[in-house]
Amino acid sequence: MESSSSTTAGGARRQATRQKLYEAAVTLIAEQGFSATTVDEIAERAGVAKGTVYYNFASKTDLFEELLRHGVGLLTASLRAAADETEERGGSRIEALDAMIRAGLVFIHRYPAFTQLYVAELWRTNRAWQGTLMVVRGQAVAVVESVLREGVERGELSAEIDVPLTAAALVGMVLVAALDWQAFQSERSLDDVHSALSLLLRGRVSGSR
Repeated sequence: MESSSSTTAGGARRQATRQKLYEAAVTLIAEQGFSATTVDEIAERAGVAKGTVYYNFASKTDLFEELLRHGVGLLTASLRAAADETEERGGSRIEALDAMIRAGLVFIHRYPAFTQLYVAELWRTNRAWQGTLMVVRGQAVAVVESVLREGVERGELSAEIDVPLTAAALVGMVLVAALDWQAFQSERSLDDVHSALSLLLRGRVSGSR
């Protein structure tokens, strides 16, 4: 029987391998598209044998689907952590939303290729992973929705706001603004971009002057 330590080590090694495959796949697909990217290329970029790809994922499509789950899962976790940390220190829901905007910018700055792929895939409707994409997108938006609802319940936000649409708009604002920042305004700092979006949030959502 394997010891718990060896089992844990094996799990850690497999996770590290999957992370290498995620990084290789997202970079290659961002460079040349999904169809043009081969399993051989992914394996070579990750520095593993081709069989390792199939050991971890049933197919290239399965790898990409899991990549979407993994990436959006990281984004969702970072948004939730930002909201929780603000709650723990007694901050308002507007402050929580502001912290989530910054967390989103930090994520996108760290994973620009994944963000480009994610945004591009949102607009496609003929992909095998469309259902998965909608599920993980909903999970990320739901975190923002929960903070908006709390803000309405506490009287910090107007009861007239459309929570689902406003949540989607805030997530979309961060995604599009961050991609524009990286592509066309790269001289700006993260703090600069966050400050601009923070003003927009406070002026358009909270109604403050």
